[in-house]
Amino acid sequence: MIARLAILLAAMVLDRLVGDPPWLWRSLKHPVALMGEAIDVLDRRLNRDDFTRETRRRAGFFALGLLLLGALVLGGFVAALADALGFFGMVCEALVVAVFLAHKSLIDHVRVVGAALRDGGLAEGRRAVAHIVGRDPEQLDKAGIIRAAIESLAENASDGVVAPAFWFLLLGLPGLFAYKLVNTADSMIGHMDARYRDFGYASAKLDDILNFVPARLTAVLFAFAAIFSRRRRAGFSAIMARTRRDAGLHRSPNAGWPETALAAALDISVGGPRRYRDLIVDAPQLNPEGRRDATLDDLARSINLFDRAMAIVMIAIVVAVVVAIPG
Repeated sequence: MIARLAILLAAMVLDRLVGDPPWLWRSLKHPVALMGEAIDVLDRRLNRDDFTRETRRRAGFFALGLLLLGALVLGGFVAALADALGFFGMVCEALVVAVFLAHKSLIDHVRVVGAALRDGGLAEGRRAVAHIVGRDPEQLDKAGIIRAAIESLAENASDGVVAPAFWFLLLGLPGLFAYKLVNTADSMIGHMDARYRDFGYASAKLDDILNFVPARLTAVLFAFAAIFSRRRRAGFSAIMARTRRDAGLHRSPNAGWPETALAAALDISVGGPRRYRDLIVDAPQLNPEGRRDATLDDLARSINLFDRAMAIVMIAIVVAVVVAIPG
């Protein structure tokens, strides 16, 4: 476990400093992209229009099982190879883990939204936020664009950093590969439209299960990080009380936790009605006592809170390693 903690710490530091360099993934395919291609192949072959709903659901379970088996076997093989290579293997494993984390890339994407709004106005802001959210941005005003970016930051802090780290610590590379496979499948086929309601059912449900603990842990990290903010508006207990009250209002069983916690820490309100192409979702507000007029300053503060929360994780890992070392 000490070695796994050290590997995760090195991966988190590397990911924060380097992220996903574009030059690398112009030459190679990102592992998540490869997972996406495998999911797409099974989607085209097993999610057939002439299947009944029950057959589609069974096909979805079969596809997910097949993909999970591949992820677990591959993760186990890479882990065994790393173990055989000693210290060099630990370095390689840290590099692999860093590829599956999204600390720096998430911050970069959110900062692009802020820069687009500041330098290009609403049109550029809408174009930038469309890259990180699924809703229709054309109806969003400036505050709405900022709220959407903050919600994306909060949800992806869990999906993109905390959850992968959690499952790596728990199950090593097989756990990390399996989590990223399920999370990718959920984003591709875990929808409620006619095509994926049944075929993507297994992926969506398993993603909910795998994110149950990480989402709540992310909320705690945001609330704890807010303690160290000079502009703190609410304490840890107040933030967690609002989070427990409102998180269940979200359509996702998990996303409401980090989103409400970050909103409460910033003293803003998120959620509310939104449009997804032709579908209008009348979602409730989270932390409704907060301000709706989110500003670029709030966006910058959300990034700082995210950075601080991840720093808390890294400090906790260092403490755990030091305590666990014999003598």
